[in-house]
Amino acid sequence: MSDEGWDYKKAGLDLEKYAETMSGIQPLLARTWDTARVFPPPFPPRKGGKGSGGFASLFDINPDGRYKNPVLVTCTDGVGSKLKIARQVGKFDTVGIDLVAMSVNDLICTGGEPLVFLDYIAMPADDPDLTKQLVKGISDGCVQAGCSLVGGETAILPDFYAPGDFDTAGFCAGVVERDRVIDGRAIRAGDALIGLASSGIHSNGYSLVRKIVDAAGLSVSDHVPDLGTTVGAALLEPTRIYVKPIRAVVAAHAVTGLANITGGGVPDNLGRILPPGKRAVIRRGTWPVLPVFTWLQKLGRVAQPEMDRVFNGGIGFVVAAPPAEVDGMIARLSADGVPAWVIGEIRDGETGVEIV
Repeated sequence: MSDEGWDYKKAGLDLEKYAETMSGIQPLLARTWDTARVFPPPFPPRKGGKGSGGFASLFDINPDGRYKNPVLVTCTDGVGSKLKIARQVGKFDTVGIDLVAMSVNDLICTGGEPLVFLDYIAMPADDPDLTKQLVKGISDGCVQAGCSLVGGETAILPDFYAPGDFDTAGFCAGVVERDRVIDGRAIRAGDALIGLASSGIHSNGYSLVRKIVDAAGLSVSDHVPDLGTTVGAALLEPTRIYVKPIRAVVAAHAVTGLANITGGGVPDNLGRILPPGKRAVIRRGTWPVLPVFTWLQKLGRVAQPEMDRVFNGGIGFVVAAPPAEVDGMIARLSADGVPAWVIGEIRDGETGVEIV
């Protein structure tokens, strides 16, 4: 120990820099707020960005009486090792969008409305620029999802994370009318399965992706002719947020089931909502496989069954609905900028998902 003694800065946490970080992100939260429902902080931040006048956020869940019997919906998720790609590229805003997408896309599978989002960011030393980029992406994702970023936590943990590493997690709360819950129990034989286009790999399977890319000797700055962009840009394409298109579909059409296609691909995630005695049959070739998956499969010599169970393959979300709803639903999704296709149907049989 020095003659002057220890202080927090010498231990690895610079409180002045932390205050600088906090002062730079408050406007990114405020731009997402539904001002009729979010209670603003009672006091403005003090000089240096310290303090906001409260310890928790307040949100009016039902200000206009739109819900008669509301049920709270909650979920949490992270981005996973896609963060390592962001670190290699030096670009962090798109993984902020991913963080929001991973939770809100799960939440809407209940038929619910995401209301509030909170983030947790942990790093070994304060990094105002990285934090601001992350929160900017989280803010962008919340705007896309129509939910309010009401708070979060930035944890500085020296000696816990290696230099350059960081992690982040997201937490979302929403609401659904009790008699409007969608949980798959209404799925019937003959229902159509409508697949919604993904934007890319989304945020699952990156442990395998990174091994394939590393084994091929590629760096994030290398250009891939098959993709028309660099490795880093292709791998950082943010997860599509399906909140607004799916809420429009649920409001206008009879829907029997909703599945977010994350880790486990279509088979595992669609299987989570199938009732006993119902089997989903998916027809390969009914949707265009995105070039990034063809490139990865060839580069890593990955077997098709492994591709199916790790990646989304170009389908980021699946809706089960009676056949009469299909044409109108696909037209509505297309108008909202989301390509969609009938990719299969529900049959009676042993519960599970079959790709044919």
